[in-house]
Amino acid sequence: MNAALELTDVTIRVIGRTLLSQADWRVEYGQHWAILGPNGAGKTTMLSVAAAVRHPSSGTASVLGHRLGRVDLRELRQRIGLVAASQRLVDEALLEEERATALTVVLTGHTGTSAPLWDRYGEAERDRAHRLLADLGCKDLGDRPFQVCSQGERARIRVARALMADPAILLLDEPFAGLDFPAREDLITSLEDLATTRPDLTTVLVTHHLEEVPATTTHALLMRDTRILAAGPVAEVLTAANLSDCFGRRLRLDRVDGRWYARALRR
Repeated sequence: MNAALELTDVTIRVIGRTLLSQADWRVEYGQHWAILGPNGAGKTTMLSVAAAVRHPSSGTASVLGHRLGRVDLRELRQRIGLVAASQRLVDEALLEEERATALTVVLTGHTGTSAPLWDRYGEAERDRAHRLLADLGCKDLGDRPFQVCSQGERARIRVARALMADPAILLLDEPFAGLDFPAREDLITSLEDLATTRPDLTTVLVTHHLEEVPATTTHALLMRDTRILAAGPVAEVLTAANLSDCFGRRLRLDRVDGRWYARALRR
C-alpha cells in the first residue's frame, strides 16, 4: 500500500545552498507526526515538499501515492490541508473593510482561493463551515470579522479553513507562532480532538518547542543542520539523548499526561 508521504534520498539545493540533505522519510495514513529542530534545520523545507510546493533537487518524493514531477500539482494540492502563520488567506481589501468574517475565511478553503467565490458556496458548504468552526471551538465566531479575531482564534480558524476541502493530510507549519499560553493550549486541545474525531486524517506538525507537541502524536522526527537525526515512533525518538543531540544542549526530558517538557541542564 502507498504511504501518505514518502521521501527517498531527497536533497534540496537553492542557489548553491543546501536546505535539505538526503532525507528518507515515510508517513503512513492515519499517523500523527511532529517535526522538531532548531532554526535552519530544514523543517519547513521538508514540509514544502510534503505540501507539493517544492520539487526535490535530487531523490524522489511521493505525496498521497503520487510522485512529484509526474502529477498535476494543482489537483494534488486539493487533497492537502496546509496551515501556516505566514499564509495569505483572504484578499487584503476584504480584510481592511472587515467584510471577511471567520465564516468567509473558512468557506474560501472549499475553493482554495484568497477571495470568496460566492456562487460556489451552497447550503451544504455553509453548513460544513459552521460545523468546522464549532469543532475547532469557534462556534460563535462565524459573523465576526477575521481582522478583529484574536491570534488564538485566527489560528483555529486557519485549521478549520484547511479542513474545509476534506484533505487526506493536514500539514501545520509552526501554527503556534505568536500565540500566548491560553491560545496555545486551546489549539493543542483542538488538534488532539481532531485525532479522535478524524482517525483517518494524517497530520504533520512542525515546531521548535517540545511543549507544543500534542499528546496524540504517534511519531516524531528530529532535524539538525539540514539532516534527519532520528525518525520513528514518538516514544523511541523523543528521548533526552536524542533531543540533546538535536538542540546541542544537555536536556532533561519529562512527560506528564502524555505531553512532553524539556529544560536545559546546568553545565
